[in-house]
Amino acid sequence: MILDEIREHLKKNHQAYLSDLTISNVNVGLYMTAVQLSDGSLGIASAECDEHIHCKKKDRDYGEFTPLQILGRKLTDLLDSPKQTALVRTLQVAALNAVSSAIMKKGNYKILGNTDPVDLLDLGGEKTITIVGAFQSYIRRIVATKNQLHVLEFNEEALLPEHRQFFVPANDYARVLQISDIVIITGLTLVNNTLDHLLDSCRPDATIVVTGPSAGILPDVLFSHNVSLLGATRITKPELVMPLIGQGAAGYHLFEYCAEKISIRRK
Repeated sequence: MILDEIREHLKKNHQAYLSDLTISNVNVGLYMTAVQLSDGSLGIASAECDEHIHCKKKDRDYGEFTPLQILGRKLTDLLDSPKQTALVRTLQVAALNAVSSAIMKKGNYKILGNTDPVDLLDLGGEKTITIVGAFQSYIRRIVATKNQLHVLEFNEEALLPEHRQFFVPANDYARVLQISDIVIITGLTLVNNTLDHLLDSCRPDATIVVTGPSAGILPDVLFSHNVSLLGATRITKPELVMPLIGQGAAGYHLFEYCAEKISIRRK
């Protein structure tokens, strides 16, 4: 799995940095989750809910990385946790984004500030473009071109009525990705463990973008899987992140108050 590869890459190349870090603050909001580490680095991820929160008393979990059992724990324990709950996966991605933001400041990456990755794509001609996730702004932009558009989604109602003609059920991902010249994938696929299957189904010559609040991950592993561009989030006012997320912020609220879009290009 790609998340496993990212964890191993970090351990191999940045173990000394990881080993000293603990979790100092967490906020799990309606749409997003934020994790702050002991060195002040901050990461966010799209929130995902567990479907089976109501369970038998014998199955209830009060152990590590459950409410009131998160703060102060070592980052490496979170990354190595065998738990497969949505909360743990979301915390892991947010924590990886926090670590990555600090490492990328020092690394040799082509980072473009205040740039949406779609601004870097060639949308001319008549290509086949697939968007994984109902990115409304991207859908509107591509509809205005001569390209053929597919939008992979679990829920057709996530698309505006005028765009539902482009809806493709998520389970049909292999069919449309195999014919797509450009693929734009939500970073939420890192949280729900579907990114591997999506990337495996893309054509070798496709231009692949992974973007969204969860996509600020250290890009080395994703680039090795043929991803061309990452669309990530740079926090500009960290003091506002926790209050915003605690008050139900979505991504666009962050960009209004305390963050900017950045793009990381594969060299």
